[in-house]
Amino acid sequence: MSELKRIVIEDYPAGRLPADVRQGIDPSHRVRVTVEDGQGELAQTSEKLPKYLRYWGIAAHKNTSIAEAVTRIRKLRDEWD
Repeated sequence: MSELKRIVIEDYPAGRLPADVRQGIDPSHRVRVTVEDGQGELAQTSEKLPKYLRYWGIAAHKNTSIAEAVTRIRKLRDEWD
């Protein structure tokens, strides 16, 4: 279980926030900004994925291109013909 990291900044000028984060807040207002590391939530949501998606990228260390994988699969398939 990973530790959730959180940064809270009280009384921050809204005008210094990016426009997509501010979303209609008056730039002259003062806001509280909370930033949380989403990795803890990511681990929890991966448990809710379908079983076949849990193995996505499990062999990424083998650096196999899509073309190589397709070639190997077709070779195996052709053995059964």
